[in-house]
Amino acid sequence: MIALDAFDKSILRALSHDGRMTHTALSETVNLSPNAVAERIKRLQRDGVIEGFGVRLSAKALGKTLLVFIEVKLDRTSADVFDAFSAAAAKTSEIEECHMVAGGFDYLIKTRHADMAAFRRFLSDTLLSLPGIRETHTYAVMEEVKASATTV
Repeated sequence: MIALDAFDKSILRALSHDGRMTHTALSETVNLSPNAVAERIKRLQRDGVIEGFGVRLSAKALGKTLLVFIEVKLDRTSADVFDAFSAAAAKTSEIEECHMVAGGFDYLIKTRHADMAAFRRFLSDTLLSLPGIRETHTYAVMEEVKASATTV
């Protein structure tokens, strides 16, 4: 674990709200010089705290208003089945997130689709063709209450 001081945490909070913030604007926000901010950002990147910078896309604007979570249970719990499923899921563009979990199933998948018909096509044409799947349980989201990235 990386030790973060109050300035580091302030920088990370500000960048998590606006990753395009200039060093000058960031320095005013956290009360450090622009050079000190730049050096801290370089260190946070080098240490792996900041993994990268990206864009948050609007699912609504892209016509992907149906958010679905899917529990996946595999037919066997062996390393080769886990590896095959994980590799295939990682290559599947419709899958936004895929997490191996402990509990009553093996993986939790997050996907977004235009509508239920598009999800059904994904389920039958793509997801169920992934290796090792024995059973799935689907949860269509009625309301997305909070969606956010990792916080400090």
